[in-house]
Amino acid sequence: MDRFEPNLRIPGPTALPPSVRVAGGRQMINHRGPEFAAMLERILTGMKPYFGTSSDVAILTAAGSGGLEAAIVNVLSPGDRVLGVSIGSFGDRFAKIAGIFGADVTKVDAEWGYAAVAEEIRERLRAMPDARAVLLTHNETSTGVMNPIADLAAAVREEAPEALILVDSVSALGAVPFEMDAWGVDVVVTGSQKAWMAAPGLAMVAASPRAWAAMERATMPRFYLDLRAHRDSAASGQTPFTPAVAVAYQVDEGLRLMDQEGADAVFARHEACAAATRAGLVALGFELFADPRHASRTVTAAVVPEGLDWKAFNGEVKRSGVVLAGGQGKLAGKVFRVGHLGSVTLEEILGAFSTLEIASINAGRTVEPGAAVAAAQAAGLASYGIGARASAGMPA
Repeated sequence: MDRFEPNLRIPGPTALPPSVRVAGGRQMINHRGPEFAAMLERILTGMKPYFGTSSDVAILTAAGSGGLEAAIVNVLSPGDRVLGVSIGSFGDRFAKIAGIFGADVTKVDAEWGYAAVAEEIRERLRAMPDARAVLLTHNETSTGVMNPIADLAAAVREEAPEALILVDSVSALGAVPFEMDAWGVDVVVTGSQKAWMAAPGLAMVAASPRAWAAMERATMPRFYLDLRAHRDSAASGQTPFTPAVAVAYQVDEGLRLMDQEGADAVFARHEACAAATRAGLVALGFELFADPRHASRTVTAAVVPEGLDWKAFNGEVKRSGVVLAGGQGKLAGKVFRVGHLGSVTLEEILGAFSTLEIASINAGRTVEPGAAVAAAQAAGLASYGIGARASAGMPA
């Protein structure tokens, strides 16, 4: 890595591979022409296996939150009863969007740092026999927790089979396996700036046949975010409004790289980088914030310990080329977060921990030089099933 280029360890936007950056700098094309139509088809087709669906996928020129809004307004009507399951800041946002558009939202909040519990969802739904939808967050970047969506969706299906299941997978899809059709999920949202290794600007939304049917009955206001318009335009190789063409170039190239690597290898790489990050932080003496049973594979949150001047520590880390994320919402100043998604490699994680070790020593923390890097490397290699002595052949 160029020493003048930061090691971007935030949960998004993620660093761009060289070929993706080159793709984003291409000359514009006619977004109503055949070249764009072919690219749109590649993206829509290429994304379906990562969603785990055979249903239609829509691409919106919007941030991930625009995709969440689209998920709400396309399938719901004002007054519909909705169960908003929140495990952090973004779960709160999903529920807030539904409420702003007139849904009757009941919240169920897990303690921050923990995943949602299937039995609690069942209990809430028993008291809501007319529930129209359940909102779930796949990966909560504010806390570093990844919800067990398959288990939660099964609970919804058992207790409220008519309820639609809407999932925010903005920071997870593409980095971890997802089986939308098999799990009975109805709407799934992701964003270009996360696992897809592209710049911010596109939100991708997949909808089940049940969800597409619900769009014909839903009465929440929608125009720009009307998924039916995007589906109908895609059938002729277009988008209903001017798309972020340069970001589409990047997503197209990102998908090419992911397919070249292979989905299983992409998932294994994220697993290894997550394991390395957790082990490195523990070796530095930091307490991990998330329940280890549901630790995220794309971002890890660590507690800022008493006595550590976080602002000074983070400043030194940043000056050394590593960019971390601070806490969000009620966790501001209490945790920091290390992102490990997108084009991330184990080598980049090890480089980040070399910097964190030096900053920790300079901050007066009791740290054995080299211990965090060694712990991170060992955990990452173990995730790959490789012993420490085989590190010379470490996967990229």
